[in-house]
Amino acid sequence: MRPPRPPSVNKTELVLIGGGHAHVQVLRRLVMAPRPDIRTTVVLDRPLAMYSGMVPGVIAGNYAVSEAEIDLWPLARRAGARIVDAAATGIDTSAARVVVEGRPPIAYDAVSFDVGSTIAGLDVPGVRDHAVPTRPIGRFVERIEAALAAVTAAPRVLVVGAGAGGVEVAFALRHRTRGEVTLLDANETLLPGWTAGLGRRVRAAALARGITLRTGVRVTRVEPNRAYIEGGEPQAGDPEGGEPLPYDLLVWVTGAAPHPWMTRLGLPTDPRGFLRVGATLQVPDHPAIFGAGDCVALDGHAVAKAGVYAVRQGPVLTDNLLAYLSAGLSHLSAGSGHPSAGAGAALRRYVPQRGFLSLLNLGDGVAIGAKGPLAFEGAWAWRWKDRIDRAFMARFQSVAADDTPAFAPMPGADAMVCGGCAAKVGPGELSRALSRLDDVPQDPSVELGLSHPDDAAVVRTPSGDRVGLTVDAFTAFCDDPWIVGRIAAVNAVNDLYAKGMTPRWALAMVGIPDEGPRATEETLFQVMHGARVTLDGLGVTLVGGHTLRTDSLQVGFTVAGIAEGPLRTQDRLAPGDALILTRALGTGVLFYAHAAGRARGDWVRTAIARMTRSHRDAAAVAWRFGARAATDVTGFGLAGHLAEMARASGVGATLSLESLPLLPGVATLLAQGVRSTFHAQNTEARRHLRGAVDDARAEILYDPQTAGGLLFAVPRGVAEATVAALHDIGESSAAVIGWVCAGSGLLVE
Repeated sequence: MRPPRPPSVNKTELVLIGGGHAHVQVLRRLVMAPRPDIRTTVVLDRPLAMYSGMVPGVIAGNYAVSEAEIDLWPLARRAGARIVDAAATGIDTSAARVVVEGRPPIAYDAVSFDVGSTIAGLDVPGVRDHAVPTRPIGRFVERIEAALAAVTAAPRVLVVGAGAGGVEVAFALRHRTRGEVTLLDANETLLPGWTAGLGRRVRAAALARGITLRTGVRVTRVEPNRAYIEGGEPQAGDPEGGEPLPYDLLVWVTGAAPHPWMTRLGLPTDPRGFLRVGATLQVPDHPAIFGAGDCVALDGHAVAKAGVYAVRQGPVLTDNLLAYLSAGLSHLSAGSGHPSAGAGAALRRYVPQRGFLSLLNLGDGVAIGAKGPLAFEGAWAWRWKDRIDRAFMARFQSVAADDTPAFAPMPGADAMVCGGCAAKVGPGELSRALSRLDDVPQDPSVELGLSHPDDAAVVRTPSGDRVGLTVDAFTAFCDDPWIVGRIAAVNAVNDLYAKGMTPRWALAMVGIPDEGPRATEETLFQVMHGARVTLDGLGVTLVGGHTLRTDSLQVGFTVAGIAEGPLRTQDRLAPGDALILTRALGTGVLFYAHAAGRARGDWVRTAIARMTRSHRDAAAVAWRFGARAATDVTGFGLAGHLAEMARASGVGATLSLESLPLLPGVATLLAQGVRSTFHAQNTEARRHLRGAVDDARAEILYDPQTAGGLLFAVPRGVAEATVAALHDIGESSAAVIGWVCAGSGLLVE
């Protein structure tokens, strides 16, 4: 008998919506002081967050874009948080669930909003079509870089909005483009709400740099390359009138407005539509809902939409979320089954600072600053701002600008074991164990089985139907059970598609760690919902399954299908065939790095998007162009699976290293020495290789793949057309990676 399992741990659910300046501080606290009693989920529609304080410096060319980015995925991973790559669209307060686009709602015991804001005035005619708005900030940086690449030298630039953001953008663009820059504002004063001394210094600096200032003017409409402001006589053919201002680039910096979806949450808002919060950063009458940053309005205070407030709110928000959940845990552990409203929790009060140090970047190595009534200017002020901004960013960047780890290694990183198809028994151990078994008794109903091993089995029923069977399971390779369920289903059905069969029915096997009844139920629901999204979309019916308690999340499926035509078995390679791989390599090393908190979010996001696609459409293309042999590249890596095909076919093959498609970031990680834990076992395939086996690029041949590409052979004359057809159906990484030749073994070139 096994020793008894330790008692289950009841966990509360913390959901962070958005990755703003306050939420990154919550995550950093969890990095520094983990809370195993709290399961944190971060809902993000973008993997990167821009630090607003450095954005003008990015536009001016003072910083690379990466220097102003906080990569939220590795930060969340180091915090032990799950990442949900989707946009939040609503909240169901009665069921305590966050509504998420394209996937099931997510349960919460405490939820916090820190999603920033959008820009005001987008309803002015023509603005949405022709202007570049500064919010959301991440999108603004992308759009401004694209716009600058498209305009002529010394462009005419209009910046609408002369608050602090507009001032910095105008100076940054003047320095960057050397063009004609005009700064407009509907207010009569520059920098409304700021000190007169700061305004005077900005006016003088603008005059010295050739920036035109126009206040008390309002843009009424925008057309291509022309904006109109109030006043002026109607012109021929233009009955609306207004003074026309020509531009090559129009930037809209007119202040913050709430995201429309947040105004529809059914929660208390201020007259402008921003989510109301009290001094503890909780929404009135909804103690489980918190908020911070530009998306909220603080009751009793007129707080400007400035990053400095969100930064100061971060520690208060963190303390209050953890205190609230700790109070809920005490009630849960007492047997109530669900956290209470955090009654009795001692929560901190956030009091906005009356004044703060302001430093405006002029883009050319000079900054203007103000503290209270004092205003100052100089290169020393810019250096001061630069030190402050870089120090803030250093606290949150898990991956440095050169893609090396910015933090110390995660505790236990060296002992991590990969999930996915990297969590398999090694090919040598597997083959040796099977060889020790007695021969399988002959069964005339078995067309493809252990005596003729392949990706799937095929049996004949008494009525003569041919049924394909496969089973595949793995340990979770990421922390999102919905994604794990989706990809586990894809991984299982792909074996049948690789043989030319049609999957029809599936049985699930799910092992779930004991984290308390509520958490277990939620994990199982998310896994099965994700699996159903995949299976239902492919016409595969889930007919049953089994669950069990395990130390980590494990998901697998037995899939049965129909074999109607000829099988594309591994033993049908022929000399002269071209070898085609449909999908980029590198999931093993990438998800090992992700687990260690050192893979960029956009790398992982791209990989997951590829892994959630089945081989159904790719297989149809392969068969249309006469594919004779195929296999699904998974845990044994490209070298292992191709060597198996070549050996079964009695042929050799040549691989072109330059032609191998790689997922983003994989080459970088391999060059840094990062390897999946299954990598070393897969190097057993090296004995089948000759040629450039010591080339650093050859390491990708041993990387275990989860939901990897379809590898197949077609006549060489149709290879180019086959790849083009694969690109047309969305398999953009598909490539000819080599060819089949007489002889034995694999030649690497």
